Amino acid sequence: MKLLISPSPHVHSGDSIEKNMYGVLIALIPAFICSVVFFGWGAIIVTLTSVVACLLFEYLIQKFLLHQTPTIFDGSALITGVLLAFNVPSNLPIWIIVIGALVAIGIGKMSFGGLGCNIFNPALVGRVFLLISFPVQMTTWPLAQGFAGSYVDAETGATPLALLKEAVKSGQSVSNVLTADSFIGYKNMLLGNMSGSLGEVAALALLVGLVYMLIRKIITWHIPVSIFATVILFAGILHLCNPEQYVGPIYHLLTGGMMLGAIFMATDYVTSPMTKKGMLIYGAGIGILTVIIRTFGAYPEGMSFAILIMNAFTPLINRYCKPVRFA
Repeated sequence: MKLLISPSPHVHSGDSIEKNMYGVLIALIPAFICSVVFFGWGAIIVTLTSVVACLLFEYLIQKFLLHQTPTIFDGSALITGVLLAFNVPSNLPIWIIVIGALVAIGIGKMSFGGLGCNIFNPALVGRVFLLISFPVQMTTWPLAQGFAGSYVDAETGATPLALLKEAVKSGQSVSNVLTADSFIGYKNMLLGNMSGSLGEVAALALLVGLVYMLIRKIITWHIPVSIFATVILFAGILHLCNPEQYVGPIYHLLTGGMMLGAIFMATDYVTSPMTKKGMLIYGAGIGILTVIIRTFGAYPEGMSFAILIMNAFTPLINRYCKPVRFA
């Protein structure tokens, strides 16, 4: 009798990179539809440019620099392109989007060895690079005007987080901001009828994507729920301590990149912990850091920075939460 020895995995679940990646893309469809409804041609142009640029750069790097067989059809570069587009304004110039795609794929992903080897979420690497390099263009937010708005000369306005930040800095109380005529209301925040990046304006659509991925078991609940719970707890404590200085947790949940980051970016397989305990620690860290940066930092938004910081801690979390060995 022959004894056959083969490397792991020895038990197969039927999952594959392509299956999971395209499952995530399906979950992003409702948010993309909302972005098109609110931002018109700008959403389409930005998303197509980002996706094509990411696919092209990954192909060129693998083909001519790494001399590998290109894997642009596994869905990972496609997701990076969509998520990068979801993190930028709908009027961002095409050449800036291309630079962001090059940084996301070239630095954030391929310089570490490609899919499965990158330390940081590639789309967030591209987004933060653009935010630091082109702060004016990256913080000029078109108003939600649908196809009536212009991609080049769109009417712009501040995001709810930026409005709150400036109001509090100028000495206004939170209650004055929430009762002012300029306050768009929680209903518009939930539906996405406000200024912001493509993927941060449709909280309800992103939650639909979360439900889909949970049902299909593409992700587990641990990271998004731990982020939401930590934000509710921490922001709630601050609000109870001084309601005129600190906004309540619902405002945090429905604004900025909270939903997009917690559901689609913090849950990245490669850059998040492997164990359930590790995921809870990781999610709690993201939630706390996001509220701290939003409340006490210079930037009105902190989700991207929080995720990247916790990406860096993922190896340590994995070591701390190492499963018990058998035998």
